[in-house]
Amino acid sequence: AAALTPTRATRTVDGLVVGSGLVFEGVVARVIRSLKEEGRLSLARPLAAALACAAPVVDDADVVVIPTSRAAMRRRGYRVTELLARRAGWRPLPLLRRVRTTDDQRALGRVERAENLAGSMRAVDAGGRRILLVDDVVTTGATLREAARALRAGGADVVGAGCVAATP
Repeated sequence: AAALTPTRATRTVDGLVVGSGLVFEGVVARVIRSLKEEGRLSLARPLAAALACAAPVVDDADVVVIPTSRAAMRRRGYRVTELLARRAGWRPLPLLRRVRTTDDQRALGRVERAENLAGSMRAVDAGGRRILLVDDVVTTGATLREAARALRAGGADVVGAGCVAATP
């Protein structure tokens, strides 16, 4: 439980302030993987507390989670980031769609991650909205970068991002 006590940290990804509540290593990494890969839903509440701690305070912003791939949704039966956002007390809006299949990011380096995700998302009904992006883990920022690009192309103002954990 002590390892899941959040401390807010920030980094900037292409001008976007990204808050994180935990460091993705050791116990934290195992807990997040247990939620994502083993279906240990009881772990969502403490991880959601870290997410809530991490997110920048943005008045009047709509929460948008990074969309789950169809394959991950079929495998898990739930959307991890949406579950965490809801447990944090938010009502995420489905304003992002994946428009093409991408490779699993875990085995890719920084440049390959960016190339893999480029043009993979599209915003729907995002025009004129202020957006707080939410994801589970930020590594290189490629996923957040692509989501922000798609939302901005759809007319939204992306004002920040919050993630449960960040890689060291």
